[in-house]
Amino acid sequence: MSNFNLKVPTMASMMANGETPEILFWVGCAGSYDERAQRVTQAFAKILNHVGIKYAVLGTDESCTGDPAKRAGNEFLFQMQAMQAIETLNGYKVTKIVTACPHCFNTIKNEYPQLGGNYQVIHHTQLIADLVADGKLKTKDNKVFKGKRITYHDPCYLGRGNNVYEAPRFALEALDADLVELKRCKQNGLCCGAGGAQMFKEPEKGTKDINIERMEDVKESNASIVAVGCPFCMTMLSDGVKNIDNLSHTAVLDIAELTALSNNL
Repeated sequence: MSNFNLKVPTMASMMANGETPEILFWVGCAGSYDERAQRVTQAFAKILNHVGIKYAVLGTDESCTGDPAKRAGNEFLFQMQAMQAIETLNGYKVTKIVTACPHCFNTIKNEYPQLGGNYQVIHHTQLIADLVADGKLKTKDNKVFKGKRITYHDPCYLGRGNNVYEAPRFALEALDADLVELKRCKQNGLCCGAGGAQMFKEPEKGTKDINIERMEDVKESNASIVAVGCPFCMTMLSDGVKNIDNLSHTAVLDIAELTALSNNL
């Protein structure tokens, strides 16, 4: 990541100093290696630093959760990757995890317990919503988004997969913007097209790519900003913007980025 002024402690360095973090920030493969998703990682780290939460990342000790392998049908590879991650987490005695990726969130929360990995797992929008509710993030003090028309795209693994609908919206409500729902939202939300390991293969033959279909919903909403809470959705919807007429002005931003901007971070 390019922001060298951002101090992000690792579990190894923190434990070497005899310290225990309140929360482990699981960055994920996209948040670590994808240039666009790295900006979301930075924004969320700024939020954690700003509110004074004692946290750490695994750094080079972090590996893939195994989600793409499992969704693609390779259960053997998934279990290998999951067991490696669980061994690392248990070795550091991790109890609470926050992640900005719904795929990591779903896998660690719902599938790791069967393999011996039992943790309290929260999505970063849930933590942001809690911080707003506690008054630790005063987003309305900054009018940067006042009057902006913002819509929110529900990630499948966060929304329909885990029934997390209100926290992201509560975080957005704090921006003092003009919020509008897409015609397909919440339980009736439409996938961005990347779930189920579809991110890593070419689409099947059809009449239209799913992300194009989804961006047509966005166009109909007349929103100038699409808020997301998933790096896969970020990629798919950002690509969709380029393929829809008169949408070049539409920004795709993660809720952590919107929150950081509204707090001058």
